[in-house]
Amino acid sequence: MLDIAVIDDAAAAASSLDPIRSRLLAELAEPASATMLAARVGLARQKVNYHLRELELHGLVELVEERRKGNVTERMLQATAASYVISPQALSVMQPDPDRSPDRLSGRWLLALAARMVREVGELLTGASRAGRPLATFAIDTEVRFASAADRAAFAEELSGAVTALVGRYHDESAPGGRSHRFVVAVHPSADNQPMKEA
Repeated sequence: MLDIAVIDDAAAAASSLDPIRSRLLAELAEPASATMLAARVGLARQKVNYHLRELELHGLVELVEERRKGNVTERMLQATAASYVISPQALSVMQPDPDRSPDRLSGRWLLALAARMVREVGELLTGASRAGRPLATFAIDTEVRFASAADRAAFAEELSGAVTALVGRYHDESAPGGRSHRFVVAVHPSADNQPMKEA
């Protein structure tokens, strides 16, 4: 079972968002049969079987074991990942595109950048997994509390200068065998359930 999997197919995304199937996926963190799941979720085994077949069709659950019980073969299934992220690629032509209206001060542009990151890293993870190789990534996640909007603006300006200097130092357009990497820096208010204040 993967820690996290990216769903990039529209039908698989729709299947995972169905409330019953979403519940079954959560229950399948550990292997279980349709009979076991039916007792847990309070549905008929036939109905659970129907939903499990749909989830299996889209690669969201997989067979881990078959057990003989009298004249019946019990199929033990498990979710293919502990959690899932739906890639904007599942939206096809409606997926956000940060190149449409780049604006570094726009929250919508930040969402488009984040959507592109989910899509690209999802594709890279899938490829790396198939090749049996690790994916080289790096991320920083921290929180900073600004005393004022002026401090936040000064921080953004200083950060922009530092990043520009670093990129200028290490970027080599003509490096033989070099590989381009996407670099994204974002600052946004923490979603801490506090009411929004004017900044």
